[in-house]
Amino acid sequence: MENITAIQSLLIALWVGAVMSRAFLGGATLTLRFSPLMTGLIAGIVMGDVQQAMIITAAIQLIYMGVFSPGGTMPSEPAIAAAIAVPVALMGNLQPEAAIAVAVPVGLLGAYLYQFRFFINTFLGKYTDKAVEDLNDGGIVRSIILYPTIASFLLFVPLVFIALYFGAPVIADVITALEGTVVFHILTVVGGGLAAIGIATTIYVIGRKDYMVFFLLAYLMSVVLASLSITMVTYAIIGALIAAIFVLAKGQGAKAAPASAGSASLDDDDDDDF
Repeated sequence: MENITAIQSLLIALWVGAVMSRAFLGGATLTLRFSPLMTGLIAGIVMGDVQQAMIITAAIQLIYMGVFSPGGTMPSEPAIAAAIAVPVALMGNLQPEAAIAVAVPVGLLGAYLYQFRFFINTFLGKYTDKAVEDLNDGGIVRSIILYPTIASFLLFVPLVFIALYFGAPVIADVITALEGTVVFHILTVVGGGLAAIGIATTIYVIGRKDYMVFFLLAYLMSVVLASLSITMVTYAIIGALIAAIFVLAKGQGAKAAPASAGSASLDDDDDDDF
């Protein structure tokens, strides 16, 4: 098993620090934080195995489908989960289901770490109050953007680096040693079950029973067409086309309804004349 190097650990840790500190500004950072896909891609590039990294990340993504963040808080941090679980899975040649079992506790710990970031920001708020009292525009900008970003980097980068460089090889060794045992089987089953929960959560959040037919269609297509080895990109294109047809048909139906109502109204007027 190939161990992760200090440079690889630092690069992934810097990426996590940038995501968790909102260094990219705007909505882009929130999207990166709420989804593990881009973090998994970065981990795959750094580790030199993008294909397997994205397969693992796609499985981890299923956990967080339908998860939302009221007030900016998350029950688990997808970016941190992917940053640790993907390298562990690549080093230990783990199945995606086993990587899910690693990602869940790591993501939960990441959520506590993010809450601690809020605690640190309460102290930085004093600089904002002082800048407002002095009418210092530059001080306000620094206290709101620069100082919290630096504090987040100082919080996340060292901890993620330590977790990757020292912890990830140990976790990978332990899980590899458990391969073929009952414990490993339990991890795999639990990981697959968590992915199913993610899909169920998405359906619940959507809350539209009339759209369930599309979910069932996608499931049946994946089962019936499994022998054709159709890629996810092809399924995505097919899904986009079906969605476009549905939207167009729905739009045409909405336009036809007022026209029918208008015709009925004219007919009623004609009847009144007689």
